[in-house]
Amino acid sequence: MPGLSEAQALGLQELLRVSPVADEIARRFQDAGFRLALVGGSVRDALLGRLGNDLDFTTDARPKQVLKLVRGWADAVWDVGIAFGTVGARKDTPDGGSFQIEITTYRSEAYDRTSRKPEVTYGDTIEQDLVRRDFTVNAMAVDLPGRGFVDPHHGLEDLEARVLRTPATPEESFSDDPLRMMRAARFAAQLDFDPAPEVVAAMTAMAERITIVSAERIQAELNKLLLAKHPVKGLRLLVDTGLAGFVLPELPALSLEKDEHHRHKDVYEHSLTVLEQAIALESDGPDLTLRLAALLHDIGKPRTRRFEPDGRVSFHHHEIVGAKMTRKRMRELKYSKDLIDDVSRLVELHLRFHGYGGGEWTDSAVRRYVTDAGPLLERLHRLTRSDCTTRNKKKAAALSRTYDGLEERIAQLRAQEELDAIRPALNGNEIMELLGLKPGPVVGRAYKHLLELRLEHGPMTRDEAVAELKAWWAAQPRA
Repeated sequence: MPGLSEAQALGLQELLRVSPVADEIARRFQDAGFRLALVGGSVRDALLGRLGNDLDFTTDARPKQVLKLVRGWADAVWDVGIAFGTVGARKDTPDGGSFQIEITTYRSEAYDRTSRKPEVTYGDTIEQDLVRRDFTVNAMAVDLPGRGFVDPHHGLEDLEARVLRTPATPEESFSDDPLRMMRAARFAAQLDFDPAPEVVAAMTAMAERITIVSAERIQAELNKLLLAKHPVKGLRLLVDTGLAGFVLPELPALSLEKDEHHRHKDVYEHSLTVLEQAIALESDGPDLTLRLAALLHDIGKPRTRRFEPDGRVSFHHHEIVGAKMTRKRMRELKYSKDLIDDVSRLVELHLRFHGYGGGEWTDSAVRRYVTDAGPLLERLHRLTRSDCTTRNKKKAAALSRTYDGLEERIAQLRAQEELDAIRPALNGNEIMELLGLKPGPVVGRAYKHLLELRLEHGPMTRDEAVAELKAWWAAQPRA
């Protein structure tokens, strides 16, 4: 393959070695009179030595012809993307593995000024297909089965320079699909590449154009960015170009003007640091819930900032305001209800640890902390630890020791009682039977009273709970 270094040639050979399906499917297309090429991210990742089992192909065959060629060969076929020229398939291998395959007809996409969906037209050459792709590093192909390297836009040079350029002019590329501006930030985060100056200039000038893209597509790109290896790099690009002002306006809003005495830290920089520190504490791979909470935990500060008479700056109840803002923004980005609930709850709870002073944690306080966090407790631990960005090493060490103490107290109480599933000794049915009640709000109040006693005093026997319930009932006013 002319133009490839030895390492890059080995990379593509490795791709083809571990992907015998590539030649196999290519021969089916060739026998039917069509061309097939490995393309885009698959070629890029092979050259970077990070290829997985997802393979992208492009072809001059039309979607219905592609369906006909893969059926009977693939182990599964789906056509959910066929309206955009893409057919998906799964091909299993003898060793128990499988490849996820997407085959897309040569195409070009363009938006009109009012549409949120791309208009798809099909092309006849691979050169037409490559010029419409987002970046030159994704506009390389390997023609199959002959294995010719196709790189009309010098993507290999840009890959070696770790730079993001567009095959056409950035203005043409971003006008065709404005989401490509967010992809630039995503690839910066994923690959640690830098967009070329003309790309940054076009993103800045055309940022408002992102508003015609659907919330679902924006959310998908934002998630990929946040789950990448270098999310802060991508987020800075979104903020610096003005794109964040349209997709996540709460983020640039964190860049509060400093008061004349600089009595509060830069909330924007602090939030990015918290995100990086939260990532460093992940143990089971990227955690979208934790990363969103870390990024958004202080978004209530701009709305709650007050300059106090003594010269201090306060942000009273910013966690409550921030939780509401988080919920609103995530709804607008069409996140799932469960994820919205979890992230906003973490934002709401992120200051709870600091409400207990210097670590004088009673059993009751520990129980309430664990109960309020529920299944989010481990994430809350990580978020709270990440929220310490002070440069004062003595203060940071003291905070860390205090939180270590809290975790030790939680472990001790767990060993003594069912801390993760705190509930009264009596359930709703037993309360109704003892008090002769029918289902209704009074039963709920009685249950809440017993739960409060459980949190405050710890486990109770059934007899103790019955006595407390009857005492509570006797004290209730009668109509």
